[in-house]
Amino acid sequence: MKLLVAFFRLVRSLNLVFIAFTQLLFLYCVIIPVFHQAGEQYGLPVSVFHVGLLVIASVLIAAGGYIINDYFDLNIDHINKPRQMVVEKIIKRRWAIIWHLVLSMLGILISAYVAWKTRVWWLAPANVGCVIALWFYSTTFKRKLLSGNIIISLLTAWTVMVIGFLFHYKVITLPNYQGMVQASKIMRITFLYACFAFIISLIREVIKDIEDMAGDEKYGCRTMPIVWGVNVSKVFVATWIIVLVAAVAIVQAYVLTFAWWWSALYCVLLIIVPLVSILRKLYTAQLSEEFHRLSNWVKFVMLTGIVSMVFFKIYFA
Repeated sequence: MKLLVAFFRLVRSLNLVFIAFTQLLFLYCVIIPVFHQAGEQYGLPVSVFHVGLLVIASVLIAAGGYIINDYFDLNIDHINKPRQMVVEKIIKRRWAIIWHLVLSMLGILISAYVAWKTRVWWLAPANVGCVIALWFYSTTFKRKLLSGNIIISLLTAWTVMVIGFLFHYKVITLPNYQGMVQASKIMRITFLYACFAFIISLIREVIKDIEDMAGDEKYGCRTMPIVWGVNVSKVFVATWIIVLVAAVAIVQAYVLTFAWWWSALYCVLLIIVPLVSILRKLYTAQLSEEFHRLSNWVKFVMLTGIVSMVFFKIYFA
């Protein structure tokens, strides 16, 4: 039992649940309603079963990425989070690398199967690229200025984009759907949530870098707070928070023209207000524990932002 619990901690089981939740919510609250708007005769061009397999592939690849990250961060984690360590303390490094390979390969094989069955050729190489990106992030780019942050933020955005791109591709390539299902609407909403995911992830990654400065600096990492200093990193984070608040406000001002009152109220109370609170607390934060709390608040905003997809289901119905 101890080993099983340790394994779930190693693969960040809650994060994996969040990935699956995000992709399935996008399917049921955005993709399906768009097709229903075109008429009941226009069913999904990709079965829910195959989308489910793609979700499983995403979860497996992410799990492998978390394992390889802890594998290469062993020395740094001894300083930054000694109580949370799993590799070497409970699970041997040899088994960690084996599990990384097994989970990543399963994710790639499932992606290849879905690509074959749906005739969407780019799915398999795209997920192979994700595995490669996670490997090089853990070995090299995590320790570089901004490059690691951007890679993780792009991979977070890809969680949404892979589902949106899949259905957009099928709509524009299948004659029966062309001109009837709004491919442009799928892409607009996909990029809306992908941009949100990218920015909120970038904010959290830099805050985590500030939190983990002690261990990162000892082992030669060149993260933003180490290279540019904490104050410049705070300004960077604050700038992106302001950009995100402004973007969410503009989107809500737009949807109010369609009388989406509950959507606007939700986004103000559960996205904009918490972001403003994070911005205020960021200014005074000094200790690692304070930045850890800020990181958790950003995760909360990430969750509330993703849950806002529900309003597309409500108003598209």
